[in-house]
Amino acid sequence: MDSRDDVREFLATRRAKISPAEAGLPNYGGTRRVPGLRRAEVALLAGVSPDYYTRLERGNLTGVSDSVLEAIARALQLDDAEREHLFDLARAANTSSRPRRRPSQQIRPGVQQLLDAMTDAPAFVRNGRLDILAVNQLGQALYAPAFDTPARPVNLARFRFLDPRSVTFYPDWDDSANVTVNLLRTEAGRDPYNKDLTDLVGELSTRSDDFRTRWAAHNVRLHQTGTKRFHHPAVGELVLHFESMPLPADPGLTLTAYSAEPGTPSYDGLRLLASWAATSDQYIGQPAEK
Repeated sequence: MDSRDDVREFLATRRAKISPAEAGLPNYGGTRRVPGLRRAEVALLAGVSPDYYTRLERGNLTGVSDSVLEAIARALQLDDAEREHLFDLARAANTSSRPRRRPSQQIRPGVQQLLDAMTDAPAFVRNGRLDILAVNQLGQALYAPAFDTPARPVNLARFRFLDPRSVTFYPDWDDSANVTVNLLRTEAGRDPYNKDLTDLVGELSTRSDDFRTRWAAHNVRLHQTGTKRFHHPAVGELVLHFESMPLPADPGLTLTAYSAEPGTPSYDGLRLLASWAATSDQYIGQPAEK
């Protein structure tokens, strides 16, 4: 992942999404050669010179100020995730480093104990490259197809794009695939010199056309709360609400927990899943390190 290419393509794809009318610019007619805004129009909206904005969009964010980044974010109408990503790209451009592997992230005993205490809610802890590093019994039961492989740690991106069972497991597969790629793209902006992440992106880009197409869109996302649909092989369809929370004492790790609305078929399905998990003898505790 080349940081200058990432900057260039991110800004260009955001610019292409905004029409002059959406940006509040007059339409003088005629044929436009580019989708969305021209570079000069973004510069006008951001209050910088066209030459300066062109330099930025060519991938050179060295020395750019926060105020200029804020102005560009407003001009391009970036959402919260896109704005954070732009600032992440700028931080990377102003930091000299080389790709490196991160030391193994250790799960503290207290975190595993917390997961195990959540007996009515599927829950797991993941890192930025979507490795499941710790899981409770109900969480492993929910993701049983992903855990039905010897590879550890389980990686949700690999499962989604390289395991054909994911198409059945995720009824909204396209949306789920987009979220997965957007999360990895967000993490790549936040931690561009993480070789493990770079290797994963390279593997998925090589082995999956679906992944490669989505990766090229340069979309990013904050994934903190929402609803997901699953089709579980043992209990059928589940519609679950999720909350994802960073662990402040463990930078880079996120705890995700699911719940179902009481009185719904999904609530009954989750209780059935708990019974299945308790009797299937498939829970193996904390996933082994790679």
